[in-house]
Amino acid sequence: MAANRVIVYGGRGALGSKCVQYFKSKGWWVASIDMVANEEANENVIVKMSESFTEQAGQVTTDMAQLLGDQKVDAILCVAGGWAGGKCSSKDLYKNTDLMWKQSVWTSTISSHLAALHLKPGGLLTLAGAKAALSGTGGMVGYGMAKAAVHQLCKSLGAENSGMPSGAAAVAILPVTLDTPMNRKFMPDADFSTWTPLEYIAEVFFNWATGVNRPASGSLMQLLTSGGETQAVATQ
Repeated sequence: MAANRVIVYGGRGALGSKCVQYFKSKGWWVASIDMVANEEANENVIVKMSESFTEQAGQVTTDMAQLLGDQKVDAILCVAGGWAGGKCSSKDLYKNTDLMWKQSVWTSTISSHLAALHLKPGGLLTLAGAKAALSGTGGMVGYGMAKAAVHQLCKSLGAENSGMPSGAAAVAILPVTLDTPMNRKFMPDADFSTWTPLEYIAEVFFNWATGVNRPASGSLMQLLTSGGETQAVATQ
């Protein structure tokens, strides 16, 4: 039996797949939560599509409880999310805002409850925010709202009486642009040296999960990449 366990929410996405690979390579037991299975994970919880948050949250919570039983995990990495644009005059405003809420806020809220139930004392929960949401996002209203909500959730989890296990930390990453195949496809002329490599994030998550340079609970960590070098810098 692997000594350490991690849950990756969004384990089939670009960043999630990288996290599954990285933690597996370190000998960890890995469970993926996503709409489709990640074949590299030890176990999978498949999220059923639903227009009801309580229904989807209940399904994931029940399935994870059945999978883990009384086993606790060392880390929960919520890397689910996505991007959609849209200003307030956009005909897609409602649709895109709904999608952003489902992809970021639903998943982050479920992850926080899973942390309360299944994370070891002193464990790690990561959430996926965005540097853009530290200020106004006129051209992507729904995205900015959803990510700002994730930031608020992270701060709340770091506060007293949040329900997090003793000594556990909730930390949000606030990237600018991730170096994913999809982003390269849609922005082929961009300066890739300013994009944050997925490997860097997986490595940082592993360090934090094992107690190396872990930020305080409730921290919002900007991922700033320049000239191919990335730094994790706490927001003030």
